[in-house]
Amino acid sequence: MPFYQFSEIMYNSYIYLIKYLKSMKRLFLLFTFLLSFAQMRADEGMWLMMLVKRLNGTDLQKQGLHLTAEEIYSVNHSSLKDAIVQFGGGCTAEVVSKEGLVFTNHHCGYDAIATLSTPERNYLHDGFFAKNNKEELPAKGLGVRFLVRMDDVTQRINSKLNNNMSADERRAIIDAEYKAIMKENSENGKYTVVVKDFFSGNEFYYFVYQDFKDVRLVGTPTESIGKFGGDTDNWEWPRHTGDFSVFRIYADANGNPAEYSLNNVPLKPKHHLPVSVKGVKPGDFTMIVGYPGRTNRYLTSYGINQLVTKDYVGWVDASKTAMDVMKKYMDKDTGTRLDYASQYASVANYWKNRAGTIESVNKNGTIADKQKVEAKFQEWANQPENAATYGKVLSEIESYYKLIADRNLERNYAAQFQRNAKYAILPYRLGAALKTYAEQNEAGRAAMKAKLVAGIETAYDGFHPEVEKDMLQTLLSLYKAKVPADYQLPALKFANASELASQTSASIFSSKESVLKFLETPNTAALENDPLYRFSGVMVSESMIFGDKYVKADDQFAKNTRLYFDGLRKSTPDKQYYPDANSTMRVTFGKVDKLPIRKDRQYYGVKDNFYTDMTGMVAKYKKGDAEFDLPQRLLDLYKQKDFGQYKDKKGYMPVNFLSDNDITGGNSGSPIMNGNGELIGLAFDGNSEALSGDIVFEKQWQKTINLDVRFLLWVMDKYHGAGYLLNEMTIRK
Repeated sequence: MPFYQFSEIMYNSYIYLIKYLKSMKRLFLLFTFLLSFAQMRADEGMWLMMLVKRLNGTDLQKQGLHLTAEEIYSVNHSSLKDAIVQFGGGCTAEVVSKEGLVFTNHHCGYDAIATLSTPERNYLHDGFFAKNNKEELPAKGLGVRFLVRMDDVTQRINSKLNNNMSADERRAIIDAEYKAIMKENSENGKYTVVVKDFFSGNEFYYFVYQDFKDVRLVGTPTESIGKFGGDTDNWEWPRHTGDFSVFRIYADANGNPAEYSLNNVPLKPKHHLPVSVKGVKPGDFTMIVGYPGRTNRYLTSYGINQLVTKDYVGWVDASKTAMDVMKKYMDKDTGTRLDYASQYASVANYWKNRAGTIESVNKNGTIADKQKVEAKFQEWANQPENAATYGKVLSEIESYYKLIADRNLERNYAAQFQRNAKYAILPYRLGAALKTYAEQNEAGRAAMKAKLVAGIETAYDGFHPEVEKDMLQTLLSLYKAKVPADYQLPALKFANASELASQTSASIFSSKESVLKFLETPNTAALENDPLYRFSGVMVSESMIFGDKYVKADDQFAKNTRLYFDGLRKSTPDKQYYPDANSTMRVTFGKVDKLPIRKDRQYYGVKDNFYTDMTGMVAKYKKGDAEFDLPQRLLDLYKQKDFGQYKDKKGYMPVNFLSDNDITGGNSGSPIMNGNGELIGLAFDGNSEALSGDIVFEKQWQKTINLDVRFLLWVMDKYHGAGYLLNEMTIRK
């Protein structure tokens, strides 16, 4: 936007800055940054760091931002991005000390905590805090990823593409460019380079990462605090959950990534977040930086209808069935509960999300809203100059969804079967290696054995044959009952579920011990005649063949999706579009915000509906309840009102609060910061009123549920006695 078109508000903000900012260099940087945000909505949008220049937006300085662009994202200097990591591949975490200490959600650390736990030392249930570095527990297989830099290669790749190419030709060119870009920027393997497409394949960016593999558990609250409310409160407001865990990143003596070693030292980060205990109030500026996983904000009405009538229906049904099988055994035995805790929590989270999405889409009129957008697009597409390229795009997309409706239903039931029934997929994953091993001479087997044993140990970690036998039979029976017969894979259609389950005990893949025994006396014929090996291999092969039937349709759909978004932007040139989430670092701006009070909810005395406090947490307490129990020590501290420096100035002990930032799965553990870049909380959930948020941003209803950092520190300090960790943080009072 030209300077002379700026509003009077922007002009007044500029005068304000001139008066009160002493550094002219800082003034220039800040004002330049603000220009890029003219007329931007401060809530909707998950923006790539490089794309903030596209935003014609609201005066963020007026809303409360006090950082320059360089302080948020810089390649040459330390910046906010250097304190944010992708955690474990599916969450976000933030560095909060000069010694590599990181905060993330309890549910993000859940798998590592459960793996480190035993019935005798149940850190998941009892909580844990190391008293020094030597007591910190190595989290095997857990890593974090720092973003070093990103760049735009759209012109480079698009200059080699055109709409007349076949899908195979297009893929070959893109793949070649991806490989070249990765090689050019990896510095001989020092960095991990990822190239991704955006805006439905219309733009391309690459990301350079540095991966650290030595991550150790520093602390976790007792489960009754970290997971308070369980599945009942998941995706609901009001929440009263201390959803956090604490880890530390280690590096070699030179600060470089290294495998776990006693010689490694705590990482000295380029930047760490100060932690604010000043508290929040409605209207306060907020900013979240993290790694949101996946959104489909530009999905057509036909795609949304497919989700809520077919895809998610199958997902919800199969997920709930798998949960019921796990819970039946988890309730009987602590060891089984620990071994399946992470899997159950993950399945339960998505089960409730998908079920809520179906409800929200229908309740909020999402499909009708999309149809209005499509009607305007079609009017533009029908114009003579546009018709040849865009005129049939929507009708062909509609035809595609009719074609794949039941194919996708089958895929969702099959996906949950393969994900949760380990007997269905493990024989295929291990079988090829076992066959190769059996065919080797003695020297060849010796060379393979150590690596193969390690793979078997990992595959069968936390494996319980009785659970898996039940899971195989139950989910296979469900698939056969719910998927239309014409779309069932023959391997599943003609399998007898109870008969296959009865054969598991005699299979080579029955248990870790039986697979390891096979290594001592390998026999190719025995492997090829194993019922689970045959079933698993045929099922996977048929899945691939089944998918091949739709390759041409899928390729044409990808082209139409690309053209639809391209046309959407051209038909609405005044609108600024942000890219869908795809597990790359994003920033979203907003404010502490309220939800309307609902008559069907209990708020436990809180009338200003943007926060919850310990009064509500204690009011929800149910002794002995798996979801709402609380430790006696917490109840005693609450009764004594021993809140220390962490209580709000109004006297209450805060727990959670709301903001209107735009997030999704993958943002779990993301820092929510104030305008100074200080940590005020951890994002951990969305709300049920807007579970359609991955498809459309519901401005009135969509909120982020955050853990107030004051409650996090209180639990660490007052409850768990780990206040010494605050000594390495920068605390802003």
